Amino acid sequence: MITLGVALPALISKTMNAHKITATLTENGTLLLKGLPFNAGESVEIIILEQSKLTSSDPQTEYPLQGTVLRYNDPFEPAISLEDWEALNRGAIDAA
Repeated sequence: MITLGVALPALISKTMNAHKITATLTENGTLLLKGLPFNAGESVEIIILEQSKLTSSDPQTEYPLQGTVLRYNDPFEPAISLEDWEALNRGAIDAA
C-alpha cells in the first residue's frame, strides 16, 4: 500500500490549467512571458524544462517509419508451416 502526503479528496478537488509556451532566454538569462491566460495578482506555479534537442516539428523526424509499409500481403498467414507446427508439438508431447 502506498501512502501519499496529500489526501485523495484534496487531489480531486483541485484542477490544473496547464499552458505550454516555448520561449528563448535573453543573454542575461531573463525570461519574459507575455500574453498568459491568467489575471493580474493570480498565483501560478512555474516549471522550466530545457527543450529536448530531439524534439522536432518535422513529422519525418518524429515518426521515421510513417508511410513505409504500403500493404500486407497476408497478415494472417501462419509464421511456420503446419507440418513444422505438428512436428514441434509432437516433440513436446514425447518429452512429457
